[in-house]
Amino acid sequence: MPQDGPAITSTIIDINDNNEGDTMSRLQLALNVDDLEESVAFYSNLFGTAPAKRKPGYANFAITEPPLKLVLVENTGAGGTINHLGVEVADTDAVDAEQTRLGEAGLASVDERGTTCCYAKQDKFWVENAPNGERWEIYTVLSDSETFSAPSDSDTCCGVPMAEAEPAASCC
Repeated sequence: MPQDGPAITSTIIDINDNNEGDTMSRLQLALNVDDLEESVAFYSNLFGTAPAKRKPGYANFAITEPPLKLVLVENTGAGGTINHLGVEVADTDAVDAEQTRLGEAGLASVDERGTTCCYAKQDKFWVENAPNGERWEIYTVLSDSETFSAPSDSDTCCGVPMAEAEPAASCC
């Protein structure tokens, strides 16, 4: 089938390398989407792979690393209702590599380095312009934190301006 847009290559974000060969179970996320074709294009770029299955109003991705079964169900008017989603990577070099790859695929990002969020000091970025408004972060944990966030580090909490952020339980 002809392909529009940038070429899709396979890239692995390995969050499972614990030097013991163990692999986590695959997480499944089922998302309602307003426009299946636009969503498939976005997620193909985000994960560097094409859907494993396509049916009218339906697509799923079987992503090996991180282990994820992403299901897209076309349900006009109900798309983009998740707070945010994320992929934890091994280190800042992996964060940088993913930010470069996604930038080359035309996906914008908002950088947050050395930020404190969700009781951890992190280097991360947020992928912008997902088709249905869902928010994805690519991050690494630098250290634990005793505080949920540190306003002096960043003006955001989980990608939301601090002035709009809910208490910790509902922010992330």
